[in-house]
Amino acid sequence: MGFNPGSEGVTDIAYSNPLMLRNQSKELTSFPRDFVPEDDFHRRIRARRKSARIYGWLIVFLLVIAAAGAGSFIVTKSYYVQTTYVYPYPYRITVEESAEEFGVDSSLVAAVIKTESKFSKDVHSHRGAVGLMQLMPDTAEWIAQQMGDVGYSEENLHDPARNIRYGTWYLAYLEKEFGGNTVLALAAYNAGRGNVDDWIERYGWDPGFSDIDAIPYDETRHYVRSVLNNEKKYVELYGY
Repeated sequence: MGFNPGSEGVTDIAYSNPLMLRNQSKELTSFPRDFVPEDDFHRRIRARRKSARIYGWLIVFLLVIAAAGAGSFIVTKSYYVQTTYVYPYPYRITVEESAEEFGVDSSLVAAVIKTESKFSKDVHSHRGAVGLMQLMPDTAEWIAQQMGDVGYSEENLHDPARNIRYGTWYLAYLEKEFGGNTVLALAAYNAGRGNVDDWIERYGWDPGFSDIDAIPYDETRHYVRSVLNNEKKYVELYGY
């Protein structure tokens, strides 16, 4: 009698053959070579890496926001620091009143005071200049006579209001003497009018002279540059 491939006899023989059962078991349980079953440990590692990436981007975002806020804070604080410590403006009302009275830019007067004394009313130079605008006593006495101030005394040069009025009047006088040329007026304020008159004659400087490098005295070159730079800062910070 022959065998029917679909008969129960064949099935029984197949399952009763250990070799056939082993081959079928391999087919049912075989995986690709690179396949590794994922257990709880690997799932936790993968979840943690994902969380770390998310937290990393969150930190970057927060740092960007913080940097933007810090930039705004620094700009605001920078103005405060500059106006409080670097370019202060004590006696501002007196400076503005004297500048208006004698026709001088108040920012220029403030810049001269900043350069001369850093707004210290009691400062004395080694040459004997006194007060906020560092006036020599002889020059200050002459200024007082020109202004008709009979109450002059060297001690009074420590008074901020009087020192500022004298110095501002003198700046206005020098600017008129040199045709409104601020560079020459400042050079004369530092080195003396006589020296500037001599330089004009010796070097043939015209009324439009502006070459600070041509000024013979190192101290005076530095002084003129310093005042003009300070003037720009006072205009920038205080508006005029």
